[in-house]
Amino acid sequence: MRHKFEVQLMELKKKIVAMSDLVEVAVEQAIISLKERDLESAEKIVANDVHINNCEQEIEQLCTHLVATQQPFASDLRKIVASYKIITALERMGDLAADIAKLSLRIGPVPLIKPLIDLPKMTEIVIKMIRTAVEAFINEDIEMARSLADMDHEVDHYYKQIFTELNEIMAKNASLAHQGVYILLTTRYMERIGDYCTNIGEEVIYMDIGVREDLNQ
Repeated sequence: MRHKFEVQLMELKKKIVAMSDLVEVAVEQAIISLKERDLESAEKIVANDVHINNCEQEIEQLCTHLVATQQPFASDLRKIVASYKIITALERMGDLAADIAKLSLRIGPVPLIKPLIDLPKMTEIVIKMIRTAVEAFINEDIEMARSLADMDHEVDHYYKQIFTELNEIMAKNASLAHQGVYILLTTRYMERIGDYCTNIGEEVIYMDIGVREDLNQ
């Protein structure tokens, strides 16, 4: 009975990794499509969000099945509860990636008001956070989960920097405000994705020791 449960838990982890891979691609491609003004790619990101949603539903059903059939206790139950919350965070990251793609479509086939330099750098950190968060979950690595806090500080730094720069640009030229707001929203969405990564880290810590730590301070 225990062996079967362990096998099912391993399958659960594999499905979460597969879902995180889809989210990672969506986030990365959303910024690339914005930077390169690739509207066709942006449309695909929006359309493909349904696959991430389907993954969430499938994993949710597996979690429910495990609770109903295995009646887990203590640490095993925490793993399943954490899995529920992790897939919710991943699904919301996917939604935000799709929202960024939609903003790119709203900007349309016109040049950006400024070259994107800091936003791609911010995205690189966020992608690293997604990978780290999921790896921490798979390996049940508390210290790896805690390392997300420092990465999140870097993301917040870029967010503030971009926010200040864009506001200065819009203050000097009001005609750029329309696009500037969309890029500000994109930056905000990316910052939120980083926050969701720290949420996953918090679930990893709770899963292992049953204590909640705030990694998003």
